[in-house]
Amino acid sequence: MEIKREARAGFLTRVAAMALRDRFALAGIAIYLFFIVIALLADRIATHDPLEILFRSNGRVAANMQPGASFLLGTTNLGRDVFSQLVFGARSALIVGLSAAVVVVAIGTIVGLLAGYFGGWVDSILMRAGDIALAIPFLPFVIVLTAFLRPSTTNVIIAVAALLWANTARVVRAQVLTVRERAYIEAARVTGAGNARIIFVHVAPNILPISFLYGSIVVGWAIFAEATVSFIGLGPTDSVSWGFMLQDAFVSQALSRGSYYWFLPPGICIMLIVSAGFFISRGYEELLFPKLRD
Repeated sequence: MEIKREARAGFLTRVAAMALRDRFALAGIAIYLFFIVIALLADRIATHDPLEILFRSNGRVAANMQPGASFLLGTTNLGRDVFSQLVFGARSALIVGLSAAVVVVAIGTIVGLLAGYFGGWVDSILMRAGDIALAIPFLPFVIVLTAFLRPSTTNVIIAVAALLWANTARVVRAQVLTVRERAYIEAARVTGAGNARIIFVHVAPNILPISFLYGSIVVGWAIFAEATVSFIGLGPTDSVSWGFMLQDAFVSQALSRGSYYWFLPPGICIMLIVSAGFFISRGYEELLFPKLRD
């Protein structure tokens, strides 16, 4: 048991040390933290209700207003504040991203644990299911499934989780194949511990850090998928997201009018948060794949 705690503590220490040493990992974590703070404080940061139609002092709709003191990023063609939509869009994006990451990590970790620990026919069935998930094109599948069900945040999360769990499962399985042969696992078997206890008490804590790292990548993919679905008009209509903003700007021909203040900010936010997942995975490559150091 002491060996197990030391191994887990050593892994977590390396995770923290890598974040401080590698600029990619540090940048990715910083981007995530920035948007998390924005999402949590959206009610205080936003200057208006994101769906409220605003009016000028003369009673006319404040449509297509340029950025200024009253409207930091201008307004849409319907008189809605772009800055407030951008801020609340961060909340919608993180709800989708974090929810999808939790579901993907949970499914992928459980599948990887079972496949790696039991092996045999259990491993074959679960990994073949993973192969099928990896073979299906990601964005077309999300679009088709969301259209077939109905536009909602929940259905986007389901569509993302239905495919992305396989990547996490494969990495977890590879780690379990090594962990299950260690001395403290054999000691647990000798003392009469059942398979369920060994898997979830002795094996799982050692592979959870890797699961969480893959979860950080899922956040970006889920947000990208939600933005894509919203852009083509299949996203939720009762909330504001960055994809909703891009779709609204596209339909309103914001580009032809030169309203860059409307569509560039959400596009940049999507790019940053998707890049953050890549930065974190790039920074932790050596931790996930130690042979790269050779």
